Amino acid sequence: MTKLLGPVTVLLLALVTAGPAAAAEGAGIDGASLSLAWGIPFAGMLLSIAIIPLVAGHFWHHHYGKVALFWGLAVLVPFVLLLGTGVTVYEVTHAALLEYIPFIILLFTLFTISGGILVTGNLHGSPAVNTALLAIGTVLASLIGTTGASMVLIRPLLRANDGRRHNVHTVVFFIFLVSNIGGSLTPLGDPPLFLGFLKGVSFFWTTTHLFHDTAVVVILLLAAYYLLDRWFHAREEARPPKFDPTPDTEGIGLRGLANLPLLAGVVAAILMSALWKPDIEFNIAGTHLPLPSVARDLILLGLAAVSIRITPAFIRERNGFDWEPIREVAKLFAAIFLTIIPVIAILKAGADGALAPLVALVTDANGGPVNAGYFWMTGILSGFLDNAPTYLVFFNLAGGDAQALMTTHAVTLEAISAGAVFMGALTYIGNAPNFMVLAIAKSRGVKMPSFFGYMAWSGIFLLPCFALLTFLYFR
Repeated sequence: MTKLLGPVTVLLLALVTAGPAAAAEGAGIDGASLSLAWGIPFAGMLLSIAIIPLVAGHFWHHHYGKVALFWGLAVLVPFVLLLGTGVTVYEVTHAALLEYIPFIILLFTLFTISGGILVTGNLHGSPAVNTALLAIGTVLASLIGTTGASMVLIRPLLRANDGRRHNVHTVVFFIFLVSNIGGSLTPLGDPPLFLGFLKGVSFFWTTTHLFHDTAVVVILLLAAYYLLDRWFHAREEARPPKFDPTPDTEGIGLRGLANLPLLAGVVAAILMSALWKPDIEFNIAGTHLPLPSVARDLILLGLAAVSIRITPAFIRERNGFDWEPIREVAKLFAAIFLTIIPVIAILKAGADGALAPLVALVTDANGGPVNAGYFWMTGILSGFLDNAPTYLVFFNLAGGDAQALMTTHAVTLEAISAGAVFMGALTYIGNAPNFMVLAIAKSRGVKMPSFFGYMAWSGIFLLPCFALLTFLYFR
């Protein structure tokens, strides 16, 4: 665990040693004065995530933290030299305290607690059973997060299908539904929505405003999966049965039940931070940090510590649990949240900033939002870059005022939220659980498609669903 936030520590040390932290109150960057060159580190970081694992997998596995540190310093050093220590301290502190740290604490807590829950036994992967597991995982994703639901259910799903010859499609649809689309109904579900919650979006806003979008896509995908799995299953029935390596010696059940109240505690902590308004806050380098946010993060860390303490070691061992996935996410996102700072500042400048052409693509002649543009631009970038920072970019491009977006421009916020969550399923790099599920499936012998092979699956099954959503809700 000591290596979890290595690059973060280095970045903070570099910042502190740069000079006295004399950040003025609200002394942020003037985005209108920044050129597009400030976005190079952000683009470089995201392209590194997309390309280096494919062309130099061994290097990436051993040095991704150093790559993240390089791109983080590519922003941090020019900030200090050109904009001054005060502005740098304010911007980095603001991003760390209000966005990155709460984001990674929630992911870490859900990852830790869900890793202590073991589904035992050997289900037999018939089309009905597999479809039911996907449906259950889709519902769970909004309750315990796409990370939590993916880690709890991917291993039972793989065991249920390890006696079948064709199981790639099952893992692909699992990534579609459980690792992405199912997390659309609460801030617990997917990182972009939690970032929106931190920005002021009400906890149950997505539940009410994205339910119809989610229902349409989930019903279509479950139906498509069931028909596809029946076709594969029928082909297998005509051949001699394959040896099932998972014996039926243990009944279906759950181990690690003591972790279930801890998941309830996560939900309670999030709700507490939304409902408790004591009007007490801490001013740290010009950033106002509310007491409920501090209390929420401390409670979440406490729940994770309790899970580590009370979960028997054999449960995590049977789950194949280790810290590397969350360590990788923590290091990469530290750099992403840092390098995105100037990009967000430019977008906030609107028509006065260097990204004015981008503003024009999602703005009509009267200055109003083009909702279909927000849906597709947020979505496509979420699939190829990363859905959490992409959500932030377009949230701020739409004004960044949560109250206005939840009311006057509710459809715009719906389009941004749906695009970020749903289209994170377009590629392996769109959402953190995609990586984790891919790694687990490959370790269990599933011959997962390549990066572009997976995109062929998502293009065939997801793009028509998203086109239908555009016609129904975002015209």
